[in-house]
Amino acid sequence: MMSLEILSKPSSKTINKLIYSFIAVGLIGFIDAVFLTVKHYQGTIGCSAISGCQAVLDSPYSTILGIPIALLGVAYYLSIIIIALLYIDIDKKIILKILSYFPITGFVFSLWLVYLQLFVINAICQYCMLSALTSITIFILGMVLLKKNK
Repeated sequence: MMSLEILSKPSSKTINKLIYSFIAVGLIGFIDAVFLTVKHYQGTIGCSAISGCQAVLDSPYSTILGIPIALLGVAYYLSIIIIALLYIDIDKKIILKILSYFPITGFVFSLWLVYLQLFVINAICQYCMLSALTSITIFILGMVLLKKNK
């Protein structure tokens, strides 16, 4: 007969799927953010589906204290990937907590940036929206991980 403790613990298979999902989605966000950072420093970006990318890139909201928002995205996604890999390496519960809560900052910041695009800049950048989508996905993964890790 199984003890209640075993029933309440998440299976390592479920946790592993979530961890690898963090890495995969984080990698997509990282590549997108690197692309946006390069385009920021080049000063030009072409959009294939939407024509607002250049307006977003040129807006005063594209930097914070002279640092491109996209570069902050690079750091964010790289942090998510490193934290997930750290869990794979040392398997500590505290890392799962960090991986559960840290995405809240990316989610809130992404909501703010989408708001700016839609209501302040009045232009949409498809690459920025991809970043927002990856950030939201990572947030959802974090909430699922939090629920599974109780």
